Amino acid sequence: MKNNTIVSLADANYFDLLNELVDSILKFSKGKEVDICILDAGLSDEQKKILSNKVSEIKKAEWDIEVPGYKVREKEWLKSQVSRAFLPKYFPGYKKYLWIDCDAWVHDWSSVELYFKACESGKLGITQTMGPGYKIMSKVKWLFGKIAVIKSQNFKHAISSKIGIENARKLAFAPHLNIGVFSLEENSPCWKNWQKNLTKTLSSGKIFGSEGLAINMSVYIDEMETEFLPLNCNWIASNLLPKYDEQKKFFVEPFLPNTKIGIMHLAAGLWKDGKDMRVDKSVEIDIKTLSNRTISKSLRFEN
Repeated sequence: MKNNTIVSLADANYFDLLNELVDSILKFSKGKEVDICILDAGLSDEQKKILSNKVSEIKKAEWDIEVPGYKVREKEWLKSQVSRAFLPKYFPGYKKYLWIDCDAWVHDWSSVELYFKACESGKLGITQTMGPGYKIMSKVKWLFGKIAVIKSQNFKHAISSKIGIENARKLAFAPHLNIGVFSLEENSPCWKNWQKNLTKTLSSGKIFGSEGLAINMSVYIDEMETEFLPLNCNWIASNLLPKYDEQKKFFVEPFLPNTKIGIMHLAAGLWKDGKDMRVDKSVEIDIKTLSNRTISKSLRFEN
């Protein structure tokens, strides 16, 4: 049995983010003890050459579940919506797998250790997108009186994926699980269950988000055993901005006790003047410091 591994995926457009993720892992001494494996969804030869000097293995991502060609439209990066459910097939022999989206980076190693601990005994290690400061968990459109149309992320995708109204209702107000960071052991039963649900969601719904809906089904409908980790382990900055500790030079949660952010996730992007921080590293946004000053700062990894 090989060491634990951290896996990610990117195409050529997101190479810089992927490279920063790898550097953020290797910045820690313990990061050099973990194999880094990369799924290639359209990287250039030069980009793969750069990565090959830092990571253990690079493999071409495939369509592990057949999807109609019209849904793909040559968007190779969409393979991330499928291939992450098949990591032991791509990189066999590891005891534990930690997936981190390429638009995320490791800020504190303790979160990595928590994910590897969380998936023991076949459990899924994952974080719910809910916590202190989240003011809206699910959107509804009020029609009149007590009548409303549910617009939660899980419910909308569940309806379009035709998984059944009863199952969709079970997911409607369940705290959304972000699949951008998760951990599983090689022999966890969750892999097969997730793949089963993913086959369902891909058959009728959109490719993007299908893997997230499938894992929410596995947890909230099929009741796969799950270890829910704190929000700082997968901090989605577009949902709630962090604060910055100017003395210690790191990002923290905006509310007491101001826990250090473990994994910073730029999912959905951070936008300013029509520019996305994920694409343009020069983009900075205003955030508060622990001393209540407002500073302009990038949330990208800086080596």
